[in-house]
Parts: sequence; structure tokens; C-alpha cells
Amino acid sequence: MFRIIILLTLINIISLPTTSSSPTKTADDKVQDSSFVSPFDAENNRCFKCHGQEKYEYTNTTLSKQVKAIMCSERIIHKNDFYTSNHRKFSCTDCHSGDYVKFPHSGELRMEQKYNCIDCHGGDEKFAKYHFEEIDSEYQKSVHYKLEDDGFSCWKCHNPHTYKISVRNEDNLKETIAYDNGICLNCHSNFSHFQLLTERKEINIIQKHDWLPNQTSHFANVRCIECHSQINNNIPVSHLIKSKDQAVKLCNECHSKNSILMASLYKFESKEQRRDGFFNGIILNVSYVIGANRNEYLNLLSLVIFLCVISIIGLHIYFRIRKNNRNY
Repeated sequence: MFRIIILLTLINIISLPTTSSSPTKTADDKVQDSSFVSPFDAENNRCFKCHGQEKYEYTNTTLSKQVKAIMCSERIIHKNDFYTSNHRKFSCTDCHSGDYVKFPHSGELRMEQKYNCIDCHGGDEKFAKYHFEEIDSEYQKSVHYKLEDDGFSCWKCHNPHTYKISVRNEDNLKETIAYDNGICLNCHSNFSHFQLLTERKEINIIQKHDWLPNQTSHFANVRCIECHSQINNNIPVSHLIKSKDQAVKLCNECHSKNSILMASLYKFESKEQRRDGFFNGIILNVSYVIGANRNEYLNLLSLVIFLCVISIIGLHIYFRIRKNNRNY
């Protein structure tokens, strides 16, 4: 009983939420604030004048009149979204043809080759920490790469005009989960987008996961890629998306001391809090984990305490027996 009380007390202390320092953010990592002014603001405004709103206006020189038109939803890029994205420092014509400065645009420009991530980020020491080459290698083994001939590309998941990295820490983990899952659901729960890449019938995500207990809790607390990708410790986020028959379906893959979440969703937190021999410190606050807080030092301490208690009890019994023998 004494051992159990000691262990429970220690576990309660360990389980208390702790404040861990967030990684130092560079200017490129920080979410854009109102003080940012693009060096290409004037140039980009030529594009935002039309593409930054649902309605645009132009002069029809043939008819000598002003014409108002509705911008195609797929061509709308909100200015604020762009200037809070990772690519906010660029000019539109850094990625798009300089011929776009002419209006009306030539129809041939729609056929221009679009850059992908590796075209700019590959082989650049500035981005070496993100391991873009390894990301590209993983992507080429994924089920998504098989759809490239049908139009799949990096941009289907990472919109170049709005994409931003959410630094994973204890402050915005829920936001990170919602943001990353939104990328997947943009196609997998939007049949208009999904049917551009496949001839399969519309899929009901909820029904497809009817085997999963507590669906709402799982969808809110883990990302799709936790179960649908192969973990790689060398890159921030796995890009090797596996086929549905290879998805994780065993509870103990996540709800255990060696949870796969420690190498994916909680990668940063696990490094910060996996100190002094403690395991799974972060996930205790957000999920149920079998065998969490197992610690070799605590195990040894509890064993020592247990042996001391047994020894004291043994000595007490021994002297009581000797005393009783003398009385007789």
C-alpha cells in the first residue's frame, strides 16, 4: 500500500502541465503581422486588382466601355492570405510569366509549366534543414505520385499562394491538426476536387472510418497522416502516403509507451519533454496512453522503497518473535 501511495504521488507530480520553451522562430517562420510591407507591393497590386476579389472590372477597347465580370473562384487569391503565407516576399512574376503584366492575358499563358517545390527548394543550403530532396523522394513512392499524370502535384496539398508552416508547439497544436487535416479534406471530402483526379465514386469519410471508436475525438486530436503515412524521423512531416489497406488500425500503435505519435505529431514536444528518463510526457495531457510515464529511475526507486518496507516489516516480525520466545 505504501509503495502504491508513493508511486501515485510521483505520477501526479509528473503529470502536471509544464511550460516548455518554444523553438526560436526566424523572420521567415513567424506568421506575418500587420507591419510587413512587401517590396513588390505595387507590382503585385496589378494582379490583386482583379485576382484579389470576386468581381473585377476592365475596359473593353473594342466596345469602348467598362465591363464588370465575376472572377473564377479557383483564380481568387486574397491579398491578406498571400501576405501571411510562406511566399509573401515574392513578386507574382517570380513564379508566373512576365507576360501576365499585359491585359488581356494571352490564352497560351494558361499552358505555362508550373514550378514545383523541388525546383526552388532543392539543392539550396538555406533550406537544407527541411530535407526537401528526401521529401521529394518519399513523395515519389506515395499513392499521390501515381496521380501526377492525372494532374496531381505539390500544389494540390500546398497552395503556393496561401501555404504557411504552423510551428508545432503546445500553444497551437489544435490549430496545426485542423490546418493539416484541412489539406487532406480539401480533396477527400470535396467531391468537386476529388473527381478531377480519379474516376472513383464519391466517398463518405465518416462511413469509411466507421470502425474507428470515438471518431470525433480522433479527428480533432490527430492528423490524417498519422495513420496514413510512413513515419520518417529525418523530415518534419511524412510525405510517403500509403494505400488505405496499409493504414494504422491497431489502438496500441498510438496508445502505448512507444506511440508513433512521438515521432510525428508530438515530435517537437517529445524532444523537449523526454528528459530525465520520462516518456510520453506531452501526450498524457491530450490522450490516453497505455504504460505512459514509465521511468527506469522511478521503477528502481519504487523497488528500493518496496524492499525497505519489506525489510522493516521482516525485522519487526523477527524481533517480535525473539521477544515472545524470551518471555516463554
